[in-house]
Amino acid sequence: MKPDKPISEEGGNALLRLARETIARKLLNRGKTDDAPDKALEIRELKKNAGTFVTLMENGNLRGCIGNLTASEPIVEGVKHNAIGAAFHDHRFPPLTVEELEHITVEVSILSNPQPLMFKNATDLLDKLTPGIDGVIIRRGHASATFLPQVWEQLPDPEDFLSHLCRKAGLSGDAWKEPGMELLTYQVQYFEED
Repeated sequence: MKPDKPISEEGGNALLRLARETIARKLLNRGKTDDAPDKALEIRELKKNAGTFVTLMENGNLRGCIGNLTASEPIVEGVKHNAIGAAFHDHRFPPLTVEELEHITVEVSILSNPQPLMFKNATDLLDKLTPGIDGVIIRRGHASATFLPQVWEQLPDPEDFLSHLCRKAGLSGDAWKEPGMELLTYQVQYFEED
């Protein structure tokens, strides 16, 4: 289940431009520009609230990824905030530099609302996951983490996927097999620069 109404290619390209321009303005210490606003950002589909993620890749490697899972703000605002977060506040990486800007590739993901995944045991969980389609959130106590559906490309085996996700949350790699794990799934529509 992708976001309610798919975003057009024009809208997706406008979000990619917005993310890159937001990062560039921050890097170059420029505030708001006097340029004419991007009319493609004015379309109604981008004014609705949805969870968003901005992912930065450099030479095929992750360079930053920040997002919000809940539909707490309009898509355009979420992309701006998450572009800054991915470039400068992802604790796994140093802040992006001006020299790196031309070497990164930007990806924007728009999320459907996460839904609880009901399962009886580890085997049932594996049967209910849809690799390549489902983004997954795991939660146990204060520990939580998510992988976007695109992560299936690097971790196509469901057991490996879940083990890495548990470790990302600070849990043991086998925690997904134990009772008491809460899982939610969501789907995305994503756009990436060429």
